[in-house]
Amino acid sequence: MIYLDSAATTYQKPPAVFRAVRGAMASMTSPGRGTYGPAARASRTLLACREEAAALFQVGQPERVVLTFNATHGLNIAVHSLVKPGATVLLSGYEHNAVTRPLASIADVRLRVVRAPLFCPNLFLEELERRLTPEVDVVICTHVSNVFGFILPVEGIAALCRERGIPFVLDASQSAGCLPVHMGELGAAFVAMPGHKGLYGPQGTGLLLCGAETHPLLMGGTGSASALQAMPDFLPDRLEAGTHNMPGIAGLLEGLRYVQTQGTERILTHERRLIRQAAAGLSRIPGVTVYGDGGAVQAGVLSFQIDGMDCEAVGEALGARGIAVRAGLHCAPLAHQTAGTLEAGTVRASVSAFNTPREVERFTQEVARLTAGQK
Repeated sequence: MIYLDSAATTYQKPPAVFRAVRGAMASMTSPGRGTYGPAARASRTLLACREEAAALFQVGQPERVVLTFNATHGLNIAVHSLVKPGATVLLSGYEHNAVTRPLASIADVRLRVVRAPLFCPNLFLEELERRLTPEVDVVICTHVSNVFGFILPVEGIAALCRERGIPFVLDASQSAGCLPVHMGELGAAFVAMPGHKGLYGPQGTGLLLCGAETHPLLMGGTGSASALQAMPDFLPDRLEAGTHNMPGIAGLLEGLRYVQTQGTERILTHERRLIRQAAAGLSRIPGVTVYGDGGAVQAGVLSFQIDGMDCEAVGEALGARGIAVRAGLHCAPLAHQTAGTLEAGTVRASVSAFNTPREVERFTQEVARLTAGQK
C-alpha cells in the first residue's frame, strides 16, 4: 500500500516509536501514583515528554505543556477556557469541526469568518485586520488547512492579536512537526496539536501549550492535592484528570525526538517536494482540477477533483489500486465553503517524511489510468 493520508494519521512511524509503545506496556504503570519502579518509570517518561515538547515548541515552563487525547481535546479546553456565552470570535475560513463544533455548543456566540482566496496570505492578513474590531473577544486560526495545505500567516495574525490585546488560539494540527511553532514568539493563549500526525506518535495522544488561564473539561484524580474536591489550580494537573496513556506518551516522546533530530525545515522541504511533484503530475491529466502547486505557502497536503467522478468513488477506486487517500469534506466544511468545493468535496493526498518520489509517481499514474477509464 502507498499511504497518502498522513493529514489524518501518519501510518509509518520511526521504529523507536513502536519500541517505546511496547516497552511502556511491559514496564510502566501510572505516573504520580507511587514510588515503586514501574510508576517511577512512568513519571520520568511523562516528564521527559513534557520537556521535549517544551524545547521543540519554545515553551518556557514545561508544566505548561499539557498532555491531551488529541488536538480536538485540546481545542475544546482552549475554547471553553476563553469563550463565554455571547462572545464574538474571529475565525479563518479554513477551520476544522474541532473548532467550529465546540463554538456552536456555547450559547449566543457570534462568529466572524475571514474569507480569503486559497494561497493568498497577504489578502488573508488584510481581511483579518479589517475584521479585527474592538468587539472581537478571541481569534482562532488553523496554521495549515487540513484540506488544501494552505499555510496561513500565523506570525502576522499573532502580532495583530498581541498589539490589540486579543487572545489568540492556534490549531497546529497540520503544522506541528513540519513548520516552526514557537509559543514564546507567537504569544498565543493556547496552541493545540495531535500527537498522531506530524509528531509521529500514536493515536490517542496530543499536546496543549498553555499561555492563558485554563478551565478543565474533565474532573477527577490527578495524584496531587487529593484532599480537595476542586481540581488543582496549577498546571499541568489542572487539565490532566485520570490515568495517563503511558504507552501513547512513551511513543510520542520518541516521535518528538525524531522531529527534533530531523528538523522541521528538512521535513517540510521533503514534503513540499513531493507535493510539487504530485501537483505537476496531476495537472497534466485531462479533467483533473488541482488545488495548489506545492509552492511556498503550501505544506504536505494536496486536494484535487476529477471531472464527472464523485470524490468518494475516486477514493474507493484508488484504495482498490493500493493507494490510500481521503475523500469528502475532511471534517472541514467551512474550508470547502471558502474554496467553493462544498458541494463536491475533494480527494486529498497528504504525505509524510516517509513517503518517496516513486510512490508519488505511482499515485499520479493510477489517477491517470482511472481518468482514462472514465472516457
